[in-house]
Amino acid sequence: MTLAQKTINGIIWSFAEQIGRRGIALVITLLLARFLVPTDYGLVAMMAVFLEVANSLMDSGFKQSLIRLKKAEQVDFNTAFYANLCLGALSYFVLFLAAPFIANFYNEARLTILIRVAGLSILINVFQVVQSAVLSRDLNFKAQLQATIPASIISGMTAVGLAYSGLGVWALIVQMHLAALIMTLFLWWIQGWRPSLDVSWKSLGKMYNFGYKLFLSGLLDTVFNNVYLVVIAKLFTTSIAGLYFFADKLKTLVINQLVGSIQNVTYPALSSIQGDDTRLKNGFRKIIQVTTFILFPAMLILAAIAEPLFVALLPAKWLPAVPYLQLLCISGVMYPLHSINLNILKVKGRSDLFLYLEIIKKIMMVVILAISFRYGVFGILIGQIIGSVLAYIPNSYFSAKLINYSVREQVSDFMPSLVLTGAVASLIYGAAFLIQWTAFLKLMVLVFMTGLLYLSGAHFFKLQAYLLARMMLIGKMMR
Repeated sequence: MTLAQKTINGIIWSFAEQIGRRGIALVITLLLARFLVPTDYGLVAMMAVFLEVANSLMDSGFKQSLIRLKKAEQVDFNTAFYANLCLGALSYFVLFLAAPFIANFYNEARLTILIRVAGLSILINVFQVVQSAVLSRDLNFKAQLQATIPASIISGMTAVGLAYSGLGVWALIVQMHLAALIMTLFLWWIQGWRPSLDVSWKSLGKMYNFGYKLFLSGLLDTVFNNVYLVVIAKLFTTSIAGLYFFADKLKTLVINQLVGSIQNVTYPALSSIQGDDTRLKNGFRKIIQVTTFILFPAMLILAAIAEPLFVALLPAKWLPAVPYLQLLCISGVMYPLHSINLNILKVKGRSDLFLYLEIIKKIMMVVILAISFRYGVFGILIGQIIGSVLAYIPNSYFSAKLINYSVREQVSDFMPSLVLTGAVASLIYGAAFLIQWTAFLKLMVLVFMTGLLYLSGAHFFKLQAYLLARMMLIGKMMR
């Protein structure tokens, strides 16, 4: 099987994994929302940034380093495994000690025990890093699908049962632990790698030299992406923080993991041709075209149908989150472009530029947040949209320098899909006010109209991204 065929095969399986897992997660989230209240999600929101920082410290870029190694041997995997094991223990220890101070910061005493228990998931996730890296190197996303689907179903249904029984926020924490544990067990069962005692300081230094910059940039990204949650939870009520967190969770289920699935496949695939700039440019052009063709409508259409979606599927207590979700979706439109441009830096081994870019963007983000928070939650959300658009400028600059993929070429590759998506989303948003049927029927009609209008428009105007996506799908079906 050629690299192109392996990549397409990997993308399809990775999409299947993410759609399956996130589809299940979306159903579970909607079910949990019937038994939980915004305050429960608010407590999770207060913990989120600290748990993500601890997980980032545990990984410290070793997974990406393993994937990028041209020839990874047993000693490299062993070294990464034991390094992550030590870092995971350190991460949990620091989080355990910090829990009372975090609780005092938010003036929420319950957070001490919640953080200490929730943080145990870090120690479970340690045992996934190398297994996942090995599968990613082989572009074996079918195996990861076999691990994630059972983990999502079992943990999700358990959480729904606990929420129904009145356990509140503890249902979400049990879901977190159970999903991590089942995922880890399945990965060890499916993937044959096992650690031995052979380690190398040379290998550690080589992986750390590349990975620590990705870790620092990822840490900055984690902290500053969650700083909105921290500010909202600190300045406003726990309930408002819960509404924001719930809306952000829905947006994340749609876009972040789908973009991640493409990145997970294309990073190891394109790393193997990192020295051929012409092939890299052609590969990234196709990735941008297909990714934006799929994810632009996912974001803008979700914003357009947010209100009928909430009315049809959720209790009335969640309706205040509708405008939050709409603005978050608009800010998320640029996310695939950010991720793909940053992926170019990783493939070319420029983790130093990756880190510098993150620092520049975070300074810009702090300035915007310092101005926008004075105008309340909606001011913060509009500030996110402005920051997302401005961040594209430095992200795309180095793509032009490294593989000669200019901003003009990028815009020409994604603009047709964006224009078509904007037109369809506007029509659907208007139709939502005109259709006066039952909430569920109205939602189904709007979803059907969306798919029909978007695909018909893409076919009529012969969008390059549409033709490419169709060719990839047909080719896979024929094989």
